[in-house]
Formats: sequence, structure tokens, C-alpha cells
Amino acid sequence: MNLKDISPGIKAAVLAEALPYIKRFHGKTIVVKYGGNAMTDQRLKSCFASDVVLLNLIGFNIVVVHGGGPQIENLLGRVGKKGEFIQGMRVTDAETMDVVEMVLGGQVNKDIVNLINQHGGKAVGLTGKDGNSIRARKLWLENRAHPDAPIDVGQVGDITVVDPSLVEYLEKGGFIPVIAPIGVGENGETYNINADVVAGKVAEVLKAEKLVLLTNTPGVLDQAGNLLTGITPAQIDAMIDDGTLSGGMLPKIGSALDAARQGVSGVHIIDGRVEHALLLEILTDHGVGTMIKSH
Repeated sequence: MNLKDISPGIKAAVLAEALPYIKRFHGKTIVVKYGGNAMTDQRLKSCFASDVVLLNLIGFNIVVVHGGGPQIENLLGRVGKKGEFIQGMRVTDAETMDVVEMVLGGQVNKDIVNLINQHGGKAVGLTGKDGNSIRARKLWLENRAHPDAPIDVGQVGDITVVDPSLVEYLEKGGFIPVIAPIGVGENGETYNINADVVAGKVAEVLKAEKLVLLTNTPGVLDQAGNLLTGITPAQIDAMIDDGTLSGGMLPKIGSALDAARQGVSGVHIIDGRVEHALLLEILTDHGVGTMIKSH
């Protein structure tokens, strides 16, 4: 449907519906994890960028944390390497780390910055190395079969500290920070960190009002494939134990739950394949995903 076909009355009703949300969230920080189809489909990319700029212009502090899995896979394939994942985490040897940093910190980050700026925003790209803002140590994954032998996934990082000062400085200047999920170790080592985990930690440290994770699913689904619009920690634990939640959804759910427990008021996993999903989730009564409850 074209906007020109919508009656003035309906347009006015939509704007009126948005008003309480604008008043409620004005001046608050919203962290958005940007990934999936929303990053690769041209129409969805345009919708995302315009949503971010609009939310910024009406007084929300928007911070974008992005992934870049498909782009990393593409470049790895061109250099003859195949990506491997364990528990939703990319196995990252030294050569893969070079590719990850090149793609996330360079190509993808600058593409997103350029896209937002083209839509009238003032975006600035950074990685966790900038201002030493995301410090990390090597991550060892739990081995359920052999608890005394944790799994080595290479240069994958576990966040130790997020320093919010650089992001806060940019926010005060009216800029939209766009963060690539790369951390730095105690001795200058480079670490690949899951973007959902980074988004969750950034939201916690910034005391964000909302954390919104864009995905390629309608949200969190039960075993029958039905959307769960609200979900509690106990339900999440049960769904992990019975295998309903697995793979790439594990770090997403884990970071969402941690953020909710650490005081982020609204944590949402939403369908990034829906045009203007961000506006629908934040400014209307019609959410497009799952809200994670803190208890």
C-alpha cells in the first residue's frame, strides 16, 4: 500500500498513537542490535536507516551494534576458508580474525554509517578498540559432556569491561554511534565478540531504556512454531534444556536475559524482516516480536 492511499484520519491516528511513546522515551537510550536480512535486503536497509534517523530526531539516543555474518562468510569463502560455529559462536583462528576485523570494522561498519548519514543522520563508526571501550579476555565455552575440558574457539572474546565514555560523548554531540563487535585484550589482542552479547552489555552499561535485537525470525518460537510475545527466565531455561532454543539463538537469548536482569526495562527480540520493525516496536501498540521479562 502506498502512503498516499491512506486517509488523513488514519495518518493522524497513527501519529497520535506514537505520542505517549515519544514522551515516555524522549532523552532515553535505546540500543539496537542490527543483523540478519535487515542488513542485506535493500528495502529493509533503507527502512532501518530511516527508522534510526527518525527516532534520533525526536529525541531518542540510538546506539547501533551490528553483526555481519553473511559478509564474513562471503570473504572467508573467497580466501578458501569455511566458517565453523560451536554453541552459536564463530570459531576464530588468527586468519579468520583478520577477515572478521576487516569485514566488521571496515566494510560493514562504514556501509551502515554511510546508510544512516544518507538518510539525514549523523552516524560515527567505531569498534571496541576505539577509546579502549570494549575490553575482553579469551572466551572458553562450557563443555557439558566434559566439564573439566572447556572448548577452545580461538580469538573469541568474553567481555570484561565496557567503558561508556566514548559513546556518551558522541551521544551528547547528537551523533549516532555504530559499534562493530570487536574487543581488545589486556596485551592488545584482538577479539571477535558475538554482536548480541556486545549489544546486551552496552545496553546494561548505558542504563538503556530498551534493547532491541533484530532477527530473521518472528521472535522466540515454541516447539510448535508459535510466537511467544512474552517470556520469562524460567521458560527460557526449560526451552534450552529441551532443545527448543539452540545455535545462534543461544547467545541472543542469553544477552537479552542478562540485560533484563541488569535493569534494562524493555528487552525485545523482533522480526527484522518486517519493514519499519523498529518504529512498530517502539512507537506503536503493535509489537513485532518477543519481550523478555526479568522474572
